[in-house]
Amino acid sequence: MGIINATPDSFYNQGMDNTESQILWTVEKMLQEGDTIIDIGGMCSKPGAEEIKQAEELQRVIPILEKVKSNFPDAYLSIDTFRAEVAKQAIAAGADIVNDISAGAWDPKIVSIAAKNKVPYIAMHMQGKPKNMQQNPTYGNVCEEVYDFFVKTIKQCSDHEIYDILIDVGFGFGKTLSHNYELLYNLSIFKNLHKPILIGISRKSMVCKPLHINPESALNGSTALHMLALQNGASILRVHDVKEAMECLKLFEIYSNDALS
Repeated sequence: MGIINATPDSFYNQGMDNTESQILWTVEKMLQEGDTIIDIGGMCSKPGAEEIKQAEELQRVIPILEKVKSNFPDAYLSIDTFRAEVAKQAIAAGADIVNDISAGAWDPKIVSIAAKNKVPYIAMHMQGKPKNMQQNPTYGNVCEEVYDFFVKTIKQCSDHEIYDILIDVGFGFGKTLSHNYELLYNLSIFKNLHKPILIGISRKSMVCKPLHINPESALNGSTALHMLALQNGASILRVHDVKEAMECLKLFEIYSNDALS
C-alpha cells in the first residue's frame, strides 16, 4: 500500500509539493514499482495534529481521487478518513477501500457506508486522538488490550455485514516506543483473529527515535522493521517507498518458500 498524503503538514511529504501533477507522477511511479493499493488521505494524523473541517478534507481528497482513477482506472484506491461523508463521496469518486484510523469510534456511520457499498474496511487501533495521543499513552498490557479491541471491532463490523475486514494495530498512535516494539514483537498473536494485518511503520518515530535520525533518513530502518513485521504475520505494508518494500517482500517470500521446502 503506497501512501499519498494530500496534506501540507505530513511528517514526511515524500518530496511532493502536493500539486496534481506531482501526485499523479508519484502514483504512476508507485504502480510501476509494484504497488497494489494507493492510500489517499487529506488530513494529517501525526502527533499533535489539529483536526480539519470536513469541507477542507473533501476539497483535498475528492479531486485527487477522481484524477487518479481517471488516469489509472485499474488502480485499487483506498481513502484514509474517519468521516462517513468523506468515505461516501470518496467511494463515489473511485475509492475501493475505507481506511479508518478511528475504527468507527469518531463517526459510527462510516461503518454503515462501508457496508452499504460492500467495500473492504480497515480498522485501526488508537488511544486518544492525534492532538493528544502521545501525551501519556498508558496500558496495562498493550497487546492484550489491542487484541480485545479488535475482537469487539470485528464483531461490530460483522454485525453490519462487513466481512472483508483488515486490522491495523496503530503503530505510533497512542503508543510509546516500548508499546510499539512490544506490538511488533508479538504481532503474530493477531493472526488468531483471522484477518489480514496491515502495518504502518514507514519512517515513523519508532524508526527515528532509536537511531537518532529524521524521517528523511529512515528508509533503511523502515525496511528492517518491515521484514520483521512480515516474519511476524503482516499481510500489507503501508509505505512511502514502494520499490524498497517490494524488494523486502520478494526476499521474504523466497526465504519463506525455501524454509518450508
